[in-house]
Amino acid sequence: MADIVAGSERSETQSELRSLTVISVAHWLSHYYILVLPMLYPFLKDRLGVGFIELGLSMTVFGVVSGLTQAPLGYVVDRFGARKLLILGVCLGSIAFIILGFSLNYATLIGCAALLGLANSVYHPSDYALLAANIDGRRIGRAFSIHTFAGFFGGAVAPALVAALVALTSGTGALIATGVIGFAVALLLVLFPIPEASAATAANTNASADPNAPTSVLTPAIISLTIFFMLLGLSNSGISTFGVVSLMSGYGLVFSTANIALTAYLGASAVGVLAGGFLADRTHRHGDVAAACFAANVVLVILIAMFTPHPALMIAMMTLAGFLGGVIAPSRDMMVRKAAPPGAAGRAFGIVSTGFNMSGIVSPILFGWVMDQSMPRGVFWLAAFFMALTVLLAFVTERRKPSPAEAT
Repeated sequence: MADIVAGSERSETQSELRSLTVISVAHWLSHYYILVLPMLYPFLKDRLGVGFIELGLSMTVFGVVSGLTQAPLGYVVDRFGARKLLILGVCLGSIAFIILGFSLNYATLIGCAALLGLANSVYHPSDYALLAANIDGRRIGRAFSIHTFAGFFGGAVAPALVAALVALTSGTGALIATGVIGFAVALLLVLFPIPEASAATAANTNASADPNAPTSVLTPAIISLTIFFMLLGLSNSGISTFGVVSLMSGYGLVFSTANIALTAYLGASAVGVLAGGFLADRTHRHGDVAAACFAANVVLVILIAMFTPHPALMIAMMTLAGFLGGVIAPSRDMMVRKAAPPGAAGRAFGIVSTGFNMSGIVSPILFGWVMDQSMPRGVFWLAAFFMALTVLLAFVTERRKPSPAEAT
């Protein structure tokens, strides 16, 4: 009997590892795809004869379409199955890049950016629904952390990979090759099938399943978490986008040192995500974890805003801030999983992820305005303000008393 049980556990673990690997590869692709067009802006500017404002509009279209369609597609994921939608999303993004490579003009660029936005809206609802349905609750925090790390890694390798593709082929060749990479990932999803996640299967695996659980996804907890995601995005994207120019103009750092500081911040975030997975599996108070880490970040970022540390100390502070910001990512995802009604993981993650889309639309304008006012330190002050709001909201979300319908 013991051998049978041990064999069953090994089989289950192998199935989880296969599912996590395939889903994480898809998440890697999604973050890589987001950065392909920006990496090709110099090439596109010369070939299309347009300015950077026109090129930037393509990513605005991408963000708006992704933001508007992510929540509705969460419902589609829960209704028809996450794996099917994930494969379709990967293929749609691949087709968009190949079309642009073979028919490169400005109208096609905007149209393909819209297709890429639609394809991008599939990933979060599908990925998280599949993870919730296929990973044991004892290991789900670590699974979330590996999944998130894969996305970070996709963004990290995008500049080098796009540059290599351009050097080996050309700008249009890089677009077509990127589409081929996507089809390779789609083939991986087909050849290594993951147990489907839909309303029926997710309801059986959701740890919070209860006959008295709410059936509506738009609960106060989900709405709060959507705002929580938006505040997270605002605080992080300000530093990520304007950190280098702020450190150069406000602190006198040379370009190379400012880039090292930002690279340390982003790299430490990825490491923090992996560490946060182990922490998320060892606590039930995920909101407190998020609040504690971001409270420490508030102090760090305010110190950066107030003083002018030595460059080495600045890099160390940025590294610690990035690590703490990464640690909360798995706890953030666990908060959404806990708040999602049974069978609604796709919808829940689709809705809360629109918070990131909203921050992506607002953040460049808001932090750009701060820089235009010749207030480079304001980037860090504003980031600290959004972090402080995030801390307060995390505490409120953790301590919110469930309604009778939500009580377990």
